[in-house]
Amino acid sequence: MTTSLRTSRRQFLQGVTAAGAAGVFLPSAQWALGYQTPSERPVFATIGLRNQGWTITSKSFNFANFAALADVDSNVLADNVAKVEKAQGKKPDAYKDYRKILDRKDIDAVMIATPDHWHTKIAVEAMLAGKDVYCEKPLTLTIDEGKLIEKIVKQTGRVFQVGTMQRTEIELRFLKAIALIRDGRIGTVKKVTCGIDRMEASPVIPEVAAPASIDYDFWLGPAPKVPYRALPELRKGYGGGVPLYSNCHYSFRNWHEYSGGKLTDWGAHHVDIACWALGATETGPSKITPINYKLPVEYKDGNPTVADQYNAATQFTIRADMPNGVELIITSEGDNGILFEGTEGRFFVNRGKLTGKPVEDMKDKPLPDGAVEKVYGGKVSANHTANFTESMKSRKQPISDVWSHNRMLEICHLSNIAMRLGRELKWDPVKREIVGDAQANTFLARENRKGFEINM
Repeated sequence: MTTSLRTSRRQFLQGVTAAGAAGVFLPSAQWALGYQTPSERPVFATIGLRNQGWTITSKSFNFANFAALADVDSNVLADNVAKVEKAQGKKPDAYKDYRKILDRKDIDAVMIATPDHWHTKIAVEAMLAGKDVYCEKPLTLTIDEGKLIEKIVKQTGRVFQVGTMQRTEIELRFLKAIALIRDGRIGTVKKVTCGIDRMEASPVIPEVAAPASIDYDFWLGPAPKVPYRALPELRKGYGGGVPLYSNCHYSFRNWHEYSGGKLTDWGAHHVDIACWALGATETGPSKITPINYKLPVEYKDGNPTVADQYNAATQFTIRADMPNGVELIITSEGDNGILFEGTEGRFFVNRGKLTGKPVEDMKDKPLPDGAVEKVYGGKVSANHTANFTESMKSRKQPISDVWSHNRMLEICHLSNIAMRLGRELKWDPVKREIVGDAQANTFLARENRKGFEINM
């Protein structure tokens, strides 16, 4: 730890002590986990605070001090500043522009929970500024963005955790599922089905003025400049509610300009566990086949022909031909979760249950001691942030590293490209490019809007 960082932490903690003396409640559990003393705790900042931004921040109070927050929505920013101040006893600094956070030398790591189209720019610039990074899933908007992040992680030596928290949390249910497979409880795996829910279509969404609290142009950032769209109907949220239908707020997941629909939302969770279980974290499929699917608008040459409705697939069944002859199915039908089928049995796992005869058989034949820890690679961390801070201390990459995440996410991105073009894609997992399809390969990257290029 450098002298400047020790000094900044001392100043931060003096503020916490003063706040405590003023009557702000500081829960004793705040210091019970992670670093042994407050002075050892890293200083964090969160960029992007709506929904998941607060979730990952609040899970981190046992392991880090938060010195700053950033969001382009002033209502969301103010709300989260107040909540963090209440939780830790010191008010974090507030910024609209995340770059002011990256300029600060006292901040050790950033947590990124912006919409997906911002992830790569902020993550790369944060690493180049000397910060470790925790970034929400899905990590990227395109496959080439993943390659760039890998390059910068290697170049800078920064620790980088992706927010696929099923690897660490959820009562270790997914770790137990992988341990069952590793212990041969279903024989040789032949088929894995990932149910990831369907996305609903939208009505026509008109152009309207953006809310005064949002810097909408900065929200768009690297994405194309388009008008703000929303319907007046609101869902519960910050500042009295957010539009149920819009091209902003949480609805960004329904637009390919900013995300990848359910394929990269829930797919980034369940396909991740499937690939981990199959040992396919350093390779990928040979072929992606869209068996059936439904796009909510007409497409031409892989691009939507209208701009006033959601454009991510609403229904789909995709097959990925994985190594060793395993069939991976990603579908919007059936239960949300993962069905593993092998030569000697099958079982199902999701966030609420782990069921099937191999699971029932554990009553008489439990997993070997240490089987779950062996999957994890050691003692399972208290939560996903704990694993991140442990990795910051050891300088080893955490459980959800960028390389294994990108290999999995490539399947999800390719599935979207296959549906947008309406055809099967052959994939070279070594070269990481689509085989014999020049048009499809153009979808592996995207150009950032002028003024929002990645600063390298």
